[in-house]
Amino acid sequence: RITDPTKVEKAYADLAKLAQPIAGSSGVRDVNVLRGPDQTITLEPAAQAARVLATKAVDQSIEILHRRIDALGTREPAITRQGASRIIVEAAGESDPEKLKAVIGKTAKLTFQMVDDSVSPAEAAAGHVPPGSVLLPSDEQYEKALVLKKQAVVSGEMLIDARQSFDQNSNPAISFRFNGIGAHRFGDATRLNIGKRFAIVLDNRIISAPTIQGAIPSGSGEITGSFTQESASQLALLLRSGALPAKLNVIEQRAIGAELGADAVRAGTIAIAIGAAAIFAFIILAYGLFGLFAAIALFVNVLMIIALMSVTQATLTLPGIAGLILTLAVAVDANVLIYERMRDEARHGKSLILTLDSGYRLAWPSIFDANVTTLISALIMYQFGSGPVKGFAWTLGFGVLTSVFTAILFTQVLIGWWFKTFKPKELPL
Repeated sequence: RITDPTKVEKAYADLAKLAQPIAGSSGVRDVNVLRGPDQTITLEPAAQAARVLATKAVDQSIEILHRRIDALGTREPAITRQGASRIIVEAAGESDPEKLKAVIGKTAKLTFQMVDDSVSPAEAAAGHVPPGSVLLPSDEQYEKALVLKKQAVVSGEMLIDARQSFDQNSNPAISFRFNGIGAHRFGDATRLNIGKRFAIVLDNRIISAPTIQGAIPSGSGEITGSFTQESASQLALLLRSGALPAKLNVIEQRAIGAELGADAVRAGTIAIAIGAAAIFAFIILAYGLFGLFAAIALFVNVLMIIALMSVTQATLTLPGIAGLILTLAVAVDANVLIYERMRDEARHGKSLILTLDSGYRLAWPSIFDANVTTLISALIMYQFGSGPVKGFAWTLGFGVLTSVFTAILFTQVLIGWWFKTFKPKELPL
């Protein structure tokens, strides 16, 4: 209520500026400013704005969850919206639901705030918190809580990188780096407050409160605390992925055994076996002994891909199986080019050793071009895709590398061994 009637219009005009349009909402404003009787002005949250903000929060959360889960490894997560405010997360191959919940459920809102030394934590706990300050719990061993300035010096939105590292005492820590704006603010804050303390706050809990020893103009620093290497790595992942726009609560959790997808994986395995058998039969019938060498190389190729999947803890799902089958076709294509080039050279009357050398040397440019274009496609799918697309791209990309190795080097070693051992006079093609 505005007590001075002559200032009602100005007050209304000033308060109306608080009603800001929500970005990307076609003019929907977040607050309604209404004139009432007896010189009153009412501000109320707009119902339509709440729906728009909830939708945006879910969309942003889905994108951030994708970044967080993808950073754990190739899990091929399926993250979908359910209704207006729910998100379903399906992560194939994740055996530890609690680890996944820890990554999903933490908001990871990071701020850097100055410590308010004008009042002790005991006084603040008794209710004597100065205006503009707040009492927050602390993870520091010697302090249960600290009074901080509410105004954040720098926020997590200005982070451009965060990595797990080690401090001077070889204890796990987190190295971070700000963007240009964050680096400027952080540099000014440290320069003007040398000898004072600032707190690093994560989700309204202080994880560290060091004393500023000098100005830090570089915009990079280190967070230390009671971290293990695993917890530091996980926190760095969360900070790198960005903070969630709203807290997520786990409503329902299910762990589904591998038996549910066993039929699909079994069908995919049968498809690989049939495809491999057909490829082996074709290459051996078409090229005889050298075809057998190519078949052995294909078998080694599959073993190398499976070994890489085991090392990186990737999950073999149907898209991955599709990438594996495509890799076999790409691998045998390189051998076909080499052997056909050998036949052409033999028809021109070259000696056997020159024919073998020319087959690999002259077929290499075509093999290189074909595999580089395939690898570029796989990298683009892996970078911009998610879930099953990423799994397919992973298998295809590593398959291209292993197929080039086996088709060029491995078969060349086998043919060299054959030539040295049996000293043939003619090309067996």
